[in-house]
Amino acid sequence: MTRIPYEALQSFKAPGVFNPWAEDDPLDREQVGVLSGPQGRLSRLQAHFSIRPRFILLGEAPGYQGCHFSGIPFTNEKLLLAGHIPRVTVRDRLTHRPRPWCEPSATVVWGALHALGIASETVLWNTFAWHPFKPGQPYSNRTPTRTELEFGGPVLAAVLDAFSPAAIVAVGKVAERTVRLLGRHPTVTLRHPAMGGATEFRQGLADFVKNAA
Repeated sequence: MTRIPYEALQSFKAPGVFNPWAEDDPLDREQVGVLSGPQGRLSRLQAHFSIRPRFILLGEAPGYQGCHFSGIPFTNEKLLLAGHIPRVTVRDRLTHRPRPWCEPSATVVWGALHALGIASETVLWNTFAWHPFKPGQPYSNRTPTRTELEFGGPVLAAVLDAFSPAAIVAVGKVAERTVRLLGRHPTVTLRHPAMGGATEFRQGLADFVKNAA
């Protein structure tokens, strides 16, 4: 069985990219007796990955409202606090932000997974593992460059191998293209839920799961 490349995840460094599993953030909240910051994010990711999944949903890259602080793709602080993420338990706030982070795409994705009854047999990942941000704006998102996507290819390949033969669900065209750069083929490509795509994403996932049953 292929191992998850946690060491490679933690060792990555690049300008304009935040590493959730290696770097501290000023908003990280320390908790007595509880792993926090990058150690907490790594622990949550390991818990999320602790299954043999039926599906792996692949997004583009982590966002500042979600994986940047949660350590899990398509997952935000608010969802974790609400107990909506299988295998992951959070007892208190992750950040000092007045309100918990809430990422719209994360809410749509997990809502669809739970509605279809597949939340407990799905893992989430990104084709570029780390959070790319705009110059001087750590709480922003940008599309990873082709060079970044290529550099992150070995980590993506290792994660896909570790969860084989899970169906590969590419969420958005960037995810689809990046998987194909590895010489692989998504099982299905869905509309990304951002920018008005939520309804199409939900319907596409529902149709796929129905046909995969």
